[in-house]
Amino acid sequence: MASFCAARTFHIPPINGGVFCRRASWAAGIGGATVAGVSLLRSCSSKRTLPFACRSISNDSRIKEAVQTEKAPAALGPYSQAIKANNLLFVSGVLGLVPETGKFISDNVEDQTEQVLKNMGEILKSGGAGYSSVVKTTILLADLKDFKKVNEIYAKYFPSPAPARSTYQVAALPMDAKIEIECIAAL
Repeated sequence: MASFCAARTFHIPPINGGVFCRRASWAAGIGGATVAGVSLLRSCSSKRTLPFACRSISNDSRIKEAVQTEKAPAALGPYSQAIKANNLLFVSGVLGLVPETGKFISDNVEDQTEQVLKNMGEILKSGGAGYSSVVKTTILLADLKDFKKVNEIYAKYFPSPAPARSTYQVAALPMDAKIEIECIAAL
C-alpha cells in the first residue's frame, strides 16, 4: 500500500507486472519495493499492469516539464526558469531583474530582494504553486552583511511555517547582482 501511495503521489505511470513476476526474486528490496508490493508481485500470474512502480526521477518528458513565464526574467543561459518533476517545482536562481527591461530594478539589495521575490512568485504561480508551498530556499548574497535587510523583506513573503533555508555569501553573482534566490515547492 505504501508503494502504491508513493507512486500515486509522484504520478509514476504503471508498468507491466510480467517483468517483475519473472524477476520477483531480485525485485524484493530494490527501488523501494515493500513486503506488500513483493506479495503483489509474486501473486501476479497474469501479465496485467500493476497499479504501482518504483522509479527514480528521469529525463522522461512525461515526468519532467519545463515552466516558463514572461512575467519573470528569461533564463540567462541553457536552463529553465523552473522544472516540474514528481510533484515538486524546482525554481532556478532568480535575480532582481525587471522582466520588461532585463535590467536590475536598482543597485541596492533591498530593491533587488523585493524584485527577486516578485519574480519568484510569478514563476511559482506559472508552475501551479505559491509562496506557501515553498519547502526549501537557497539565498546567495554578494555580501553577507546584507543578511538582516534581506531577512526583513523575505519574512513578508513566506508564511509560517517558513521554508527550510540556506544562505551563503558568494564571490560573485551573474550580472553583479546583490542577491539570487532559488527554491523548491511542493505541488
